[in-house]
Amino acid sequence: MSQLFLIRHGQASFFAENYDQLSDLGMQQSKILGRAWSKGGFKFDYVWSGTLERQIGTAELVGQVFFDENIFWPKIISDSKLNEYPAEEIMASLGRHLINTNENVANLLKKYEESEADADRYRSFHKLLEVVLAEWVRGDYKGADLPITWEDWSNGVRNSLLEIIEKSGNGKMVAVFTSGGPIGVSVQTALDAPDIKAAELNWRIYNGSVTKYTFDTSRISLDQFNDVSHLPNDLLTYR
Repeated sequence: MSQLFLIRHGQASFFAENYDQLSDLGMQQSKILGRAWSKGGFKFDYVWSGTLERQIGTAELVGQVFFDENIFWPKIISDSKLNEYPAEEIMASLGRHLINTNENVANLLKKYEESEADADRYRSFHKLLEVVLAEWVRGDYKGADLPITWEDWSNGVRNSLLEIIEKSGNGKMVAVFTSGGPIGVSVQTALDAPDIKAAELNWRIYNGSVTKYTFDTSRISLDQFNDVSHLPNDLLTYR
């Protein structure tokens, strides 16, 4: 049997000019994971990552801990299908469409625009994004010029993970650095749950968390979801 570890990237830089870069806290989360793995005797045969800066940055910081401890760390293999869904583009297309057709979305946008404190802006934006993404998953976007459909995006994630499993073979340790959306899709698929569950899970996945699967050529089993036992409570974040 092989083991597949899906890691959500460390905290990104919300409301910063470049959201995609890791925050200082996100860097801490990544290094702590690396130290926990190195102390635990983890040795990986393959390391994959999406192409987003926050995903690659997390993988590199974990790898640096391994290098410093003289533990082998494989060359990172990148695959854009492991990237997060394009939230900004979805908000710009479907969100704009829903503002004109959905009173709830219009009210949430107004609340976001009127928020002044960062904490209030974050909460109101999160609620707005949650509603828009739920409509995206359900396929209720007639008249919106979307960059990609939920079906195409989620199938891309599934195909990437299937390719990783097929290429890895038996008895291997595989790390995949990705985001909450793809991890939600992986769990939803493994449990044969409705698509909307992938979106719902996404909101509860911690930065720097680990979701673990065991697999062979005939099956894949979910062993662990959203594990943050390596992180202290004051470093737990969702966004």
